Amino acid sequence: MTAQAAATAAAQAAVDVVALGESMVTFLPARPGRLADVPSFDRGIGGAESNVLCALAAAGHTTRWVSRVGADGFGDHLVESIARCGVDTSAVGRDPHRPTGIYFRTADDRSTDAHEVVYYRAGSAASAMAPGSVDEDALASGRVLHLSGITPALSAGCLDLVRHLCTRRVDRGPLVSFDVNYRPRLWKDAGGGSAHAPGVLLGLARGADLVFVGEDEAAAAWGVTGGPAALRAVLPEPDTLVVKQGGRGATVLRHGEDPVFQPALRVDVVAPVGAGDAFAAGFLSATLRDLPADRRLRHGHLMAAAALTVPGDLAAPPARPHADRLAALDDAAWETLRLGPGWTANAPEEPGADEEVRTP
Repeated sequence: MTAQAAATAAAQAAVDVVALGESMVTFLPARPGRLADVPSFDRGIGGAESNVLCALAAAGHTTRWVSRVGADGFGDHLVESIARCGVDTSAVGRDPHRPTGIYFRTADDRSTDAHEVVYYRAGSAASAMAPGSVDEDALASGRVLHLSGITPALSAGCLDLVRHLCTRRVDRGPLVSFDVNYRPRLWKDAGGGSAHAPGVLLGLARGADLVFVGEDEAAAAWGVTGGPAALRAVLPEPDTLVVKQGGRGATVLRHGEDPVFQPALRVDVVAPVGAGDAFAAGFLSATLRDLPADRRLRHGHLMAAAALTVPGDLAAPPARPHADRLAALDDAAWETLRLGPGWTANAPEEPGADEEVRTP
């Protein structure tokens, strides 16, 4: 078999989840403070879709990342780092003419005015993605294809590509998962598209099979403030709609079933980053295992708790038996569960042990 034939065969090999999207090299401050005052930074990786894939790979699923990076050292770092997480990177293209995106951020909570993020992604290799520029066999090779509203904000070509993938048709193939991920600044930076972003994102979400959306972003993008039922009214098409309700919890609405709500966990937060991507990974993991709706939400909350209790975006999830045991707790035990740093590595040896269950 030739090298090209082997690469094609690898791209067509079936996996659990494929994701399309840009990842960037992230520069994290060595200490708190304004970017102008931080003397040094630690290098990491960041990207909503690759975060989901890395979490799923750590949870034991097969995953594949489809994207483009520059033919530069930062591109090498991204591909190698994501591959070390267990993600197949054989469908990542290298662009000799465009750079890999990078960004810098402060250590402050993203919800505060003190938080700063500076992106250097305009004209990046990933922004040049378009129909025909990525491996379509690889995109169709998963049981689930995961997308987000970040990719269509990068360029007109990226938008065309995501629109194509979200178009409902008989031969579409994988279940299409779409995380709305509304980023107004990103749409604005892309060049005048911010006014059209809400309608674009709504159209893409209506074409997906599974949609993740936060109540806060639904209010900001679409002016929808009436909770899960109101969101279902504007998104009737997806079979599964997951409404993230901040610190209260999340609700899943599925065709033919009653809505299901599960409260969020009490967590000793180390860094409030990466929780949304981790929640999506946990929910997708449980979906792949065909668990009931309440367990899917609980696995999402558990994966989010893993991300919230470590400094960076990526966290090792709890071992599957540990996660399954916690997800099976009765309602009273679940609502008094409190998780802090290191909890994923401290699984109780006895099935009935209650080391993590602490009243506030």
